[in-house]
Amino acid sequence: MKFRKVIPWLLCLVLLLGLTGCSTANESTRDNAVSDGYISKEESSGTGESATNLPTNRKLIQTVYMSVETENLDTVLQQIDDRIAQLGGYIESSNVQNGSAYSGRRYRNASITVRIPAEKLDAFLDRVGEVTNIVSSQKTVEDVTLNYVATESRMKALQAEEARLLELIGKAESLEDLLTLDKRLTEVRTELEKVTSALKLLENQVDYATIYLSISEVKEFTDVTEPETVWERISVGFAESLEGVGMVFEELFVFAVVVLPYLVVLAIIPVTVIVILRIKKRKKGKTTKEEKNP
Repeated sequence: MKFRKVIPWLLCLVLLLGLTGCSTANESTRDNAVSDGYISKEESSGTGESATNLPTNRKLIQTVYMSVETENLDTVLQQIDDRIAQLGGYIESSNVQNGSAYSGRRYRNASITVRIPAEKLDAFLDRVGEVTNIVSSQKTVEDVTLNYVATESRMKALQAEEARLLELIGKAESLEDLLTLDKRLTEVRTELEKVTSALKLLENQVDYATIYLSISEVKEFTDVTEPETVWERISVGFAESLEGVGMVFEELFVFAVVVLPYLVVLAIIPVTVIVILRIKKRKKGKTTKEEKNP
């Protein structure tokens, strides 16, 4: 009877020891994950921002879209070129337009694509802000870490297979085996070339940030500050409307002056025709009178 009373207590003790062991194992596993960098310290304790402790070796593609204004396009382009050279970047493409020949404003604009080392992107953007008036700016960051790791792993696997195939080709004893191995080697090398190119492209996009920069030459900078009160908004809108009306009349005047020679030429033609018709009519009337009064 005494033994039967002790059994439940023994079972409870065994169960308690099992739970304690599992808890210890879980804590050990979690500590290992933390030490390996998979889980941040704050996340493991349940406090803090985990995003601030993510691994720093992420593969990020940074892209910036900027629209800026300047009063002198040539000066700004030279300043930007100098800064690009200082930071070790380069211009991928450039397009400069010198304005319309039919407009009274010969203001120009330029669109350039700049590649800057990723770690020096902020320095370049700061310089652009110093020499221009920034109208709009947008930055996107794309995390391609998983794609990069998968591509790199695929490249290493293909390199290992290539080395193994070369080894087997050296040991091939029959022509059939040799042809089979050589065919597979060609396939592996073709795929390896594609994967290597894709990896290099990713590395270039990660190492160099891309900036799409649109530069407009203007007479007056755009005010990018938002009006605070209703009356400020009304006054700003009214001033912009008056400026727009003035620009319309100015363009109409310029257009009239430009097309005036064409209008003069077009007016001469009907006037000449009318004069010729009147002269003929007078001659015909004079001839008729002479015939009636011989």
